[in-house]
Amino acid sequence: MKELIIGGARSGKSALAQSRARQSRLTVVFLATARPDDPEMARRVAHHRQHRPADWVSVEEPLQLASALARHAGPDTCLLVDCLTLWLSNLFFAGRAVVQAQAGEPVDCPLLTGHITALLGCIPTLPGHLILVSNEVGCGIIPINAVARAFADEQGRLNQRVAAICDRVTLTAAGLPLELKGPQLEGPRTARRRAIGKSP
Repeated sequence: MKELIIGGARSGKSALAQSRARQSRLTVVFLATARPDDPEMARRVAHHRQHRPADWVSVEEPLQLASALARHAGPDTCLLVDCLTLWLSNLFFAGRAVVQAQAGEPVDCPLLTGHITALLGCIPTLPGHLILVSNEVGCGIIPINAVARAFADEQGRLNQRVAAICDRVTLTAAGLPLELKGPQLEGPRTARRRAIGKSP
């Protein structure tokens, strides 16, 4: 099972992801993408560490996400990535994407493109259960800052591409989950079409 959980800030997406990871009854590997580069972020990281179950394996990987997923995946493992937004932000600032956005140029950064391509290619091949958390950035006003606009564009595209290859997609709002994609959403017609298409 590959699933994406998206939502705005403080929407409950991380809590839902952790709940589903516990419910999987599998060994959980938590992949954190945050970088504690300032006091506020360091406090947030410490807070999240303290509130994770003690038996979870925690891995901090701000950039090489596809490699980390491939390294830790297994049939009896649930991988929880929190979150794709911080990972994308790390890549945005590690390459030339920020400089290009500031100059008013289209974002064309090999570092960014390479890591995203690697992630999208990796996801369908992973054994076990994968839960990805990401921010929904398209519901607010258009940012006045050129870098913020470019980042929102890249985040929106990433969310769409990840959602397309996941089996289940859930949107959270006010702590409540709204299922956007999943087997349970298949209607009778869809199920009938699949049954007809199968060989006897």
